[in-house]
Amino acid sequence: MGETWIVGINPVAGAIANDPSRVREVWIEQGNRNVRVGALVEEARRLGVRVQVRSRAMLDKVSGSARHQGVAANYLLPAAKSEHDLAALLEADAVLVLVLDGVTDPHNLGACLRSAAAAGASAVVVPKDRAVGITPVVRRASAGAVDRVPLIEVANLARALRELKDAGVWLTGLAGEAETPLYDVDLAGKTALVMGGEGEGMRRLTREACDRLVRIPMPGRMESLNVSVATGIALFEAVRQRTMHP
Repeated sequence: MGETWIVGINPVAGAIANDPSRVREVWIEQGNRNVRVGALVEEARRLGVRVQVRSRAMLDKVSGSARHQGVAANYLLPAAKSEHDLAALLEADAVLVLVLDGVTDPHNLGACLRSAAAAGASAVVVPKDRAVGITPVVRRASAGAVDRVPLIEVANLARALRELKDAGVWLTGLAGEAETPLYDVDLAGKTALVMGGEGEGMRRLTREACDRLVRIPMPGRMESLNVSVATGIALFEAVRQRTMHP
């Protein structure tokens, strides 16, 4: 385990709300009078988290390229989850897994995690060698979702997909050229939604591992959607079906 800096009001508030024991200290910019930052500081102090006042230059240094909004938190990272943790997450009846094959843009990964958390996904599975990882930008884009949905980093995605299938999970891959519309397939059972990365889409082995390929109908003059938008549509179609047929 290591540590990192979480920056921005929503990511820091999410870390404090979901796992305050891992927040080592919170920094606020000297002279910051933002009401939301003030509320965040009060909650941190209530939970026994140390709060320090620091210069803007110091916050800029720990934030890198991410916009900190005058607040940052030093956060003790939990142990990374791997394929060894996947089996326990697949035991429930209402399994809904999101598989991202090569999403490398941190804003897209953060947005996908946010949708997965909102949809109550069991886990998000990513390959170690073709994913951006949890960066400050990902945390900010996820609005705290990185602390709410298990992110499973796997060394071999094809093997992880086989494990999903062995557990009775149907693999539904999204591809623009597929003939079957997303809305015509049953997503109410144990389901994994498999999304390709920006530009290249799913790799060949990933595509071949899917039980079925579906497309999102688009009557407009666009060939594809941003991966995070497509992910949200697919996840909430699964949520809709499960709400209608619990």
